[in-house]
Amino acid sequence: MAGWVLKLVLFWLVARAVIKLVRGIYDGLKGAASIPPAVALVRDPVCGTFVTPATAPSVGTGSQTRFFCSENCRRIYRAKFAR
Repeated sequence: MAGWVLKLVLFWLVARAVIKLVRGIYDGLKGAASIPPAVALVRDPVCGTFVTPATAPSVGTGSQTRFFCSENCRRIYRAKFAR
């Protein structure tokens, strides 16, 4: 009795894996939007951590904008390079 239950479970797992594989190939071929767009990262000039500009504290404007991982790094940068 346990033999056919084991075979049934194994068949179910293999079938599920094949379905996921076929779905993945289909989504890849049609260019599904399931993959999020890449986000450009910038390096914090104080500690070297990579941050996303959209959410990072910053100093400056335009092409001279510097982005920081924390308020502490921004404070250190301002203390060193204040004009």
